[in-house]
Amino acid sequence: MDLRDRDRTFEALLQIKPDVMVMAAARVGGILANDSRPVDFLNDNLRIQTNLLEAAHAAGVEKVLFLGSSCIYPKLAPQPIPESALLTGPLEETNRAYAIAKIAGIEAVRSYRKQYGHRWISAMPTNLYGPGDNFDPVSSHVLPAMIRKFHEADDRVTLWGTGAPRREFLHADDAAAAILHLLEHYDGDQHVNVGCGQDISIAELAGLVADVTGFEGDIIWDTSKPDGTPRKLLDVSLLSELGWQPQIDLRDGIASTFRWFLNHG
Repeated sequence: MDLRDRDRTFEALLQIKPDVMVMAAARVGGILANDSRPVDFLNDNLRIQTNLLEAAHAAGVEKVLFLGSSCIYPKLAPQPIPESALLTGPLEETNRAYAIAKIAGIEAVRSYRKQYGHRWISAMPTNLYGPGDNFDPVSSHVLPAMIRKFHEADDRVTLWGTGAPRREFLHADDAAAAILHLLEHYDGDQHVNVGCGQDISIAELAGLVADVTGFEGDIIWDTSKPDGTPRKLLDVSLLSELGWQPQIDLRDGIASTFRWFLNHG
């Protein structure tokens, strides 16, 4: 259903009355979508978050986990990025509207904890990927976009930027396991970074995807297009201290995602 519809959202939550709610719903997209439609990303996410949290409060939901994004952090945050880096510098311009909406979600969860004593928490995942991902050529994120481009290309693939930025990738199954772990073992005001603690350059990622998909042509870098944030690697010390570690290797994860795409794309 459309979670931007306040009445429908309230009706559903009051009927279901769940004990636990994981807020994974959001309008998301890559650099192009974020940069070209900032109003959509700001307004839709604020509506979704406000409606769900208000409805969860009305329905007496005991535990809520709000999922944000690593783009909440400043563009030039220290690396790896600790949770304490939030609101310490300017955001990346291309996805600022989305980031501000997610920051508002973190503050909303903290406010419900403070004002009503709810055991609600927030988690900030790094770049997620896996089976069931969005492979649309316009709205997809970098890894699924690469999978589709390399698979469909003949002898040349053009990618945005320089290939120099570094990114961290976490398989969706690992992210789900981390979410369950936090619901069972964490109850604090501080949002928690969720990642694998390792990053890779976009150029290295392109080489990995090309190898997995069997692409043997040329990779062209369109340097007229933006790179985005130079590096985004999360400090996952807090999550590690809580006893959780990822299990899925990046290459294996890309291979399983590619197999899913071949069967469903």
